[in-house]
Amino acid sequence: MISYLRTANSKVLAGTALLRLDFNTEDNWRMEAAVPTIEFLLRRASKIVIISHRGRPDHSLIPAFVKTTAGRRANRKISGVNKKLSLRRDAANLQKFLGRRVVFVPYMPLQKAKMIISDAPRGSVIVLENMRFWKGEEVNDPKFAKQLASLTDYYVNDAFAVSHRANASVSAITKFLPAFGGLEFEREVRTLSKILKNPKQPLVFVLGGGKAGDKLGIIKYFKNKAKWFLLGGAAANTILRLRGMDIGKSMVDNNKKDTPDLKMIARLKNVALPVDFNIRGDMILDAGPKTTRAFATAIHNAKTIIWSGPFGVIEKKQYERGSLAIARAIAKNRKAFSVAGGGETVMFLKKHKLDKKFGFISTGGGAMIDFLAGKKLPGIEALER
Repeated sequence: MISYLRTANSKVLAGTALLRLDFNTEDNWRMEAAVPTIEFLLRRASKIVIISHRGRPDHSLIPAFVKTTAGRRANRKISGVNKKLSLRRDAANLQKFLGRRVVFVPYMPLQKAKMIISDAPRGSVIVLENMRFWKGEEVNDPKFAKQLASLTDYYVNDAFAVSHRANASVSAITKFLPAFGGLEFEREVRTLSKILKNPKQPLVFVLGGGKAGDKLGIIKYFKNKAKWFLLGGAAANTILRLRGMDIGKSMVDNNKKDTPDLKMIARLKNVALPVDFNIRGDMILDAGPKTTRAFATAIHNAKTIIWSGPFGVIEKKQYERGSLAIARAIAKNRKAFSVAGGGETVMFLKKHKLDKKFGFISTGGGAMIDFLAGKKLPGIEALER
């Protein structure tokens, strides 16, 4: 059972908090979602140390910490591609959201960071550098997690979006500190659990985007519960190819080329595929109007709608029409409980000012998909320890 921040012992919360967030988006919507948790902690904790990640750093360009002849540790500055992945800008943006000073601690030995945290006055909000700059993060290294844990008194995960990753700041960290799920984390788990256990029927999934394998897992799990799976993007292309359609160079999941699960899914009568397309050369770049009209009918009759992944190359206006038609159809169905998740999907909805028309916006992309596919998430299992 997960221990949540909202019901945690006030004496425990009076110490210094290590708060895991997710800043790994092109804009700040996940940061904004975490503000209630930060404000909750500011009223209780002595200090808040925020950790997150951005992108995939090139570790060959990250210099090692080297002891100089004077016995001090020296380090060159982060440069090249990694400089763009620094959380310095995120710390500045968070300062604007909170309306208070946020201290940024650059890449350095964690022992040195610990001294900065210790010297910071009560009420401080501190952001550490990109967790992935440390090699121990992505391999879930317990030694690195223990060093990280030594900085604070307890841990809070409010980064549901990364809870499908077994990283040190998500998983191993809870072996060394009292651990809690944050306010947004709790909202995610409770909302998605209701859909997993007892969704209002008819249940309709709208599944697009470029990561077909993840979406196919949901179909397998809900195949006997969902009224329709409306497919676009790589998931649709992968099944269309299996059914014998020439899809040219369109995006597919080659890892799912001819698996038993894919063959089973391709035979399901509640899997609906596009019937017309917006094509350029030999690539499918969007679903066509006949498809979106047919899908809109299924959406209109639904009581629960889950959308993950756009149908087209939404970076180009001429290939966003299919996704926009789907979004408007979902927004129009006021009797249904609608959920959208995934970075591209959510940013698309925000761009067209349709996000407020959805019942719930999940901060998770892959995490939401894995959760709804019935998989165990390392971040959740870590909080259940």
